[in-house]
Amino acid sequence: MTEHTPTAHLFSGATVDHYAAVVTAALGSLTDRVRVVRRPRSGAPQQDLEELVAGVDLETPLGDTFSALKETSRLYLEHAVWFHEPGYVAHLNCPVAIPALAADLLASAVNTSVDTYDQSTTATLIERRLIAWAAGRAGLGPAADGVFTSGGTQSNLHALLLARDEALAGLPGGVLPPGARLRVLATDQAHFSVGKSARLLGLGADAVVPVPTDERHRMDPAALRRVAARVQDAGDVVMAVAVTAGTTDLGRIDPLPAVADVCAEIGAWLHVDAAYGGGLLVSRRRRHLLDGIERADSVTVDFHKTFFQPVASSAVLVRDGATLRHVTHHAAYLNPRGERAPNQVDRSLQTTRRFDALKLWVTLRAMGADAIGEAFDACLDLAVQVHEDLCAAPDIEVHSAPTLSTVLFRHRPTGPDGPLDPAAADRLVAGIRERLFDEGEAVVARTVVDGRPWLKLTLLNPATTRADVRTVVDLVRAAGEDLVAESAVAPAALVLAGGQAQA
Repeated sequence: MTEHTPTAHLFSGATVDHYAAVVTAALGSLTDRVRVVRRPRSGAPQQDLEELVAGVDLETPLGDTFSALKETSRLYLEHAVWFHEPGYVAHLNCPVAIPALAADLLASAVNTSVDTYDQSTTATLIERRLIAWAAGRAGLGPAADGVFTSGGTQSNLHALLLARDEALAGLPGGVLPPGARLRVLATDQAHFSVGKSARLLGLGADAVVPVPTDERHRMDPAALRRVAARVQDAGDVVMAVAVTAGTTDLGRIDPLPAVADVCAEIGAWLHVDAAYGGGLLVSRRRRHLLDGIERADSVTVDFHKTFFQPVASSAVLVRDGATLRHVTHHAAYLNPRGERAPNQVDRSLQTTRRFDALKLWVTLRAMGADAIGEAFDACLDLAVQVHEDLCAAPDIEVHSAPTLSTVLFRHRPTGPDGPLDPAAADRLVAGIRERLFDEGEAVVARTVVDGRPWLKLTLLNPATTRADVRTVVDLVRAAGEDLVAESAVAPAALVLAGGQAQA
């Protein structure tokens, strides 16, 4: 079919052959590129890419989809960041399961919205079944419920909204006493979305009260009890305690059973952000690390991290499905009161919502939960091996042993005047990370823990080997040694990638 009319571009029975040809062409562009990719990014400078994108005249169409795909390959595929490449060890991005990619094709073409049953039928039933499955894995009990979301940030917001309204519902008249405030207790290792959610919920920028951590950067239950008592003595209400099962920087898991005990004592909602650690739900060797999660009132799980799903695929789970009533709104044209159909909009912050559950469904049916868990366990095993290698290297400083699959370290090479001092090693971190990114052979992350900058390896590719990571570390060494050598030309400074100096 030619593309001379607008309807010729719309998916239907009349255009299905043209659709097949276009999808085949897109698949060819993708596979041709992936076959030759040998590094996580092209290494093209940002300015060149900005000019490349800005040079496209959006007011002048190319006239056909095949030409548009060729242009897209040049703009996007040639410069994409490839998470499946072993040199990519930066953020919580994973290679994706092929069954999920096939499911995404189906969901995109059909364009199902799972807000109401009359737009989705079995799509809604599939999502409901998956929510029940995930809640069962977490041990949340027969009254559990939940809904798929766009990601951990939305899941955390959703959970804290429920916690807020449950706290208010438990007060006389549903209102706070004069001068009282709702408070969320969390550590400084909690995801930034906890504080952001508090602001969005109108609780104030200072509504999150910090709880001290132990020597492993996990929430200290004894300190939690003291902080909760102080908040209550001030006349405020602890509406929620937000703990983490897999912190972003260190992968730490807060002591869930002990924290649950404190929450039971003070009557506070327990939210477990398991966006990262949720993959442990399908691990046959490490599921015990999540013991206590069954006592949570709400749980965040990101399937697009440790279940190897394409973004977006997350869920918020609740132990008592009745609490989801706080997000329910009845619209006459959508989900009128009294309708018996399973309308997901009754549970969700979103109205129109993509059928992202299909990806996980097809992956589970093709691979099985055990295989997903084995893939995640392989990443955690690799982190242990990498930690051993880094600890044995005389020019590497390591933060601590991994809990999940993140490893923090810094390079401390020997300069012209001897071993690099800690302050100079701190300044070197940014330069190494930027130089590696600019060259494109490897992508590592950086962060700040305990007031000091660190390079961060996030290992979420079960196909990455110990040798692959050793190659990345060698690239770190080479970049660090180059920067130290360059700093000899600019005294009292370390020259960063791009020619700028940082004092």
